[in-house]
Amino acid sequence: MTEIELSNISNIETSDLSFRSQPSNIEAEQALLGAILVNNEIASIVGNIIDASHFFEPIHAKIFETINKLIDKGQLANPTTLKSFFENDQALSDIGGNNYLTRLADGAITIINASDYAHVIRDSSVKRSLINIGEEMVNSAFDSKPEEDSIYQIESAEQKLYQLAEKGKNDGGFNSFATALVKAIENAEAAKRRDGHLSGTTSGFKDLDKKLGGFQSSDLIILAGRPSMGKTALATNIAYNTASLYQKDMLNKKEQSEGSAVAFFSLEMSAEQLATRILAEVTNIPSERLRKGNVTNDDFDNLVLSSQQLENMPFFIDDTPAINISTLRARARRLKRQENIGLIIIDYLQLVRPAYSSRSENRVIEISEITQGLKALAKELDIPILALSQLSRQVEQRDDKRPQLSDLRESGAIEQDADLVMFIYREEYYHSRKKPTDMNEELIEWENKMEEIQGITEVIIGKYRHGPTGTITLLFNGEVTKFADLASKEKIPETY
Repeated sequence: MTEIELSNISNIETSDLSFRSQPSNIEAEQALLGAILVNNEIASIVGNIIDASHFFEPIHAKIFETINKLIDKGQLANPTTLKSFFENDQALSDIGGNNYLTRLADGAITIINASDYAHVIRDSSVKRSLINIGEEMVNSAFDSKPEEDSIYQIESAEQKLYQLAEKGKNDGGFNSFATALVKAIENAEAAKRRDGHLSGTTSGFKDLDKKLGGFQSSDLIILAGRPSMGKTALATNIAYNTASLYQKDMLNKKEQSEGSAVAFFSLEMSAEQLATRILAEVTNIPSERLRKGNVTNDDFDNLVLSSQQLENMPFFIDDTPAINISTLRARARRLKRQENIGLIIIDYLQLVRPAYSSRSENRVIEISEITQGLKALAKELDIPILALSQLSRQVEQRDDKRPQLSDLRESGAIEQDADLVMFIYREEYYHSRKKPTDMNEELIEWENKMEEIQGITEVIIGKYRHGPTGTITLLFNGEVTKFADLASKEKIPETY
């Protein structure tokens, strides 16, 4: 049989055809395989760049896969050891049989450029994947299913494109302990250099940051409470604190910031209502007066000035009601690539719907799907996700109404997937409903108690993977929906 030269396959690629062939580089595939056959160590070097699926020529993919199988078994991979695996392979016979393997090794001019060959092969594979995604988009648009509307098709395409762009960055694999140690030391060093000594993203509240070290990357954080406790207000405050600090640091050209750009998925309130809350917080004008337009000329000037300062803040709001987890993930990925967000806030968890494919009527299973999806998204984007959650009514049946983990709705899934669970509790809310109707000693005692606990808010850390649990105390101003650090008695100057 006449031997076929190595260039025969590549000639197919460059021949004068009437149609466009898919992107590929056969010469790079041949050069890389030849280099590996000469030096098996190269397989481990390029293993983090490509796998068999990246090869355009099927026989090259099979050769690469067989080489790795031999190496994994601790055996030498060369033309002689590969021979037995391809004795009856018609595809290899068509291009020269065992002689082709020998020519691959003989044609390896250099092994120095092996990584470059791998990157060329990978790039061609990505381009082919882009073509396939484009074809799928066209076919889906022409022949769509009844349950797949145009928005679903767009989000599906976005998800595939994001996964293609990120493939390889988070493909997993082992890291040596030395590598993990270096990263841990770098995180500690970065925290030491920061003013607040934080290893994560700031909440804007000193005591909470001191307790947690900031919100840690890839963590799923749950902030839970009964209605009227101030969950949304606290989440909005955190979002504003984080985004405004990041904006300030970027304007001052600071290399590192404890803040970050923020994505806020508001399933309960509109974007305008959230903006009103933030304006109330910044201007100290009660939100009720803002809603009714009951503002003075000075107040309005203050509003205009504050809005000009806030309009470029890296704070992005999606107020789509009843958004599903699939859509949420797709939009978060897109915003991460476009704006490099460092914190996602979701208000609130129980309003997120399961993916299109879910047909379960079991709410516990649906919540489990959602929390697992959010945790996976936090790891994928390497940023913290703060999700608000409702508590069950059983809190109201106890004398001590401080919430605990068992009070979480569908608590099994939420408690299991969350890295940090915080509860918000205001005794003032419950005590105000116990006001005596008659003027007596009980009323005086009630008033004294109200004065003592007014505005006091407990943030109870019920679960924390990275540290101890405990309670942080904040001060809440309901008129402007604003939380603030509470000065302890030890911090208050002595009066004379």
